[in-house]
Amino acid sequence: MAAHAVLEVPKMMRAVQCSSYGGDAEGLEHVELPVPKPGRDEVLVKVEACSINPIDWKVQKGAMKPVLPYKFPHVPGSDIAGMVISVGPAVTTFVPGDKVVSCLGRAGGGLAEYALAPISTSIKRRHDVTPIQGTALLLSGFAALQSVRNSGGIDIEGISEVSKSLLIRAASGGVGTLAVQIAKLGGAHVTVTCNPKNFDLLKSLGADEVLDFEAADGGAPQSFSGKKYDIIINCGPHRPFSQYKSQLMRTGYVIDLNPSPKGFMTSAICTFSLS
Repeated sequence: MAAHAVLEVPKMMRAVQCSSYGGDAEGLEHVELPVPKPGRDEVLVKVEACSINPIDWKVQKGAMKPVLPYKFPHVPGSDIAGMVISVGPAVTTFVPGDKVVSCLGRAGGGLAEYALAPISTSIKRRHDVTPIQGTALLLSGFAALQSVRNSGGIDIEGISEVSKSLLIRAASGGVGTLAVQIAKLGGAHVTVTCNPKNFDLLKSLGADEVLDFEAADGGAPQSFSGKKYDIIINCGPHRPFSQYKSQLMRTGYVIDLNPSPKGFMTSAICTFSLS
């Protein structure tokens, strides 16, 4: 098999990294690092855009330390778009010059001029998708799809005969705006909470009912239609299960994207009580 072409790669690159937990923005520093070489199933990408997700500041703050300890120094950034510069020896699906979007996972590395991307979480970018648009779809898209389809059981391939009632709290962010659209593909009745300035946005994406996030006293405000919810997806700050319970169907449940340790315990108790 002919060797892949390799575009010109410098020896060093600029990057932003953190050397320890804490420090907020002041804990980030501009550094020069060697340009990494792709492993067997990796590609080296010249980064054109990198999105920042909550996981990035949570890692630096140390919020993930009990369950996902990180080694330092660490270059943040998991979602990137860019151009393939070189490929690993086992890579046959990408060639130098390909425009891609990639999810780098825990390894991070996106806040740099060059980054290593696994081929398993990389895809060629369509010409009509800008680098910024591409990076906005990765972790947020995964979280929205898993919440609605995998955890929520909403069939998006064909509209189900029974329409589920869904509440998405704090729905105007990356995950929430995508979750609304995915849920509507499955024929769900979607109620959302958000800041009033985002009402028109959520309505344009298909939300059936839009409620003021701040005016909602509890975690799950009553919908205008009076429907109780089969599923609640929380994209905002954690709320205790007790604030959701009154508006849930008997078999309903909460998908909390920002759980607390106590929330994990409550989830386990509810699971055993329903089994």
